[in-house]
Amino acid sequence: MPGATAIRLPWAALRSYHQSERARRQHGFTLLELLVVLAILGLLVGLVAPAALRQLGSAKEKIAHQSIERLAGVLDIYKLDVGTYPTSDQGLQALISRPQGTERWNGPYLKGDKLPEDPWGHPFVYRFPSQRQGHEYDLYSLGPNGQGGGSGSTGDSAAIFNN
Repeated sequence: MPGATAIRLPWAALRSYHQSERARRQHGFTLLELLVVLAILGLLVGLVAPAALRQLGSAKEKIAHQSIERLAGVLDIYKLDVGTYPTSDQGLQALISRPQGTERWNGPYLKGDKLPEDPWGHPFVYRFPSQRQGHEYDLYSLGPNGQGGGSGSTGDSAAIFNN
């Protein structure tokens, strides 16, 4: 183009412009941006954590029910062999070692030397004969705090019985 003059920037000026632009972008986050991120994280933790804890509690209750049903099956095998369920005094230990005076014991009915515990680390409670109508024996867990009672739905401890 006739009469047009091109403006040429020296390389040093162009390099200086890019460096100052890069430095301006690398200052980091503002306090407001950090507070917004922390508030969002707080809301997520506040909403997700209670649901996750409820799931954990209900999973332990399901494990307790399954363990009780498994022990109930083992007690039925014991009864088939011996002719009766272990007494309350013999307890679940009769599934591991032969009780005195028992002739047709074909155990041990459980692996290991230790009786199984509920998911909260407490021993299962066994009673024969049952104190509940329509049941031959009682086999139950005292729940999370090992005390029994309560409703179970509010995190307190409800006993979990065999069916």
